[in-house]
Amino acid sequence: MPELSNRVGRFTDSVIRRMTRINDAQEDSINLSQGFPDFDPPQEITDALAEAAKKGPHQYSITFGAKNFREAVARKQGRAIGRTIDPDKEVVVTCGGTEAMMATMMTICNPGDKVIVFSPFYENYGADAILSGAEPIYVPLVPPEFQFDKQVLEEAFQQGVKAIIVCNPSNPCGKVFTREELMYIGELATKYDAYVVTDEVYEHIVFDPYVHVHMAGLPGMYDRTITCNSLSKTYSITGWRLGYIVGPERVIEAAKKVHDFLTVGAAAPLQEAATVGLNFGEEYYQGLKELYTEKRDFFVKGLDAIGLKHTVPQGSYFILIDISDFLALPQFDGWTDLQFCEWMIREYGVAAVPGSSFFREPVNHLIRLHFARSKDTLQEALNRLEKMARILHK
Repeated sequence: MPELSNRVGRFTDSVIRRMTRINDAQEDSINLSQGFPDFDPPQEITDALAEAAKKGPHQYSITFGAKNFREAVARKQGRAIGRTIDPDKEVVVTCGGTEAMMATMMTICNPGDKVIVFSPFYENYGADAILSGAEPIYVPLVPPEFQFDKQVLEEAFQQGVKAIIVCNPSNPCGKVFTREELMYIGELATKYDAYVVTDEVYEHIVFDPYVHVHMAGLPGMYDRTITCNSLSKTYSITGWRLGYIVGPERVIEAAKKVHDFLTVGAAAPLQEAATVGLNFGEEYYQGLKELYTEKRDFFVKGLDAIGLKHTVPQGSYFILIDISDFLALPQFDGWTDLQFCEWMIREYGVAAVPGSSFFREPVNHLIRLHFARSKDTLQEALNRLEKMARILHK
């Protein structure tokens, strides 16, 4: 039989989604691996969906997005960056943030192009670059604050990169890039003539005193910034697969072509319903921030009481747990973080993601949990983790 393409041998399946499958095969296990909420979307959105189910639209919308959806995106993003955005020329609607990123990479990258990716990184980025024919160059974010070394970053740019991917807030480490950091990245992108591709899925889940800054809103950066976003986490509709790309006309017109042949278009009735959410006022986003602040603080307090070492996210809803003390025990000698995560599901019914799937560096001592769950579910997860932690004190 003919060989498969070389590119599919350069990355694995999604470890995040794999952990969900393992979790689902274990009765009564709590999935804190794949980051989706366990609570419903706002009622205004589900009411609009019910209406769309009865009245439509049920056929294709314009391939690059329904007009009312694109107009709502343009208004929302325009307010955020202080600029008027043309919904016909500067917005394309995609099937989730995943397609937004893939379509962007396929739009801007030629085979052999180099793309900077900060490590740790959302696992899709490496695959996006490879599937686009590009070569990822990894620049470490150094714990505990996950800051980058300016010299190391400039040396990466000096290799002749086409783009840099900035996930802000970061999945998995919860870093929120400061204005100063983003301005420095922008200066390098301008100096070395590169695009900045931003993933801003968690833009509304940022904890005080940190503030989300839009790269596209910084002076002189709109024309070389491509913003990828999703409605999944902001409105608790991860299964609807709605995202978008916002950027300069030259890029978006090309991305429309890529998107058209990747997926044709996002689901028309879901766009109709989700437009209601895009038109929410600021009070909704403030309420979302307060909701996740409460969840973060509750989960962090519980982890502290148990005695587990962990990060405290500045944004997003992910926490990295340090399992070094467990791996130092004889019973775990030689174990990988993946084996530890599988053991956690089997023995204690809590699913996490091995940290090694997010790092280019040889990291084996971290696992990722999320707290987008009800307080009762988080408390039960903490109860199970407390039982697990007793191993350390035998």
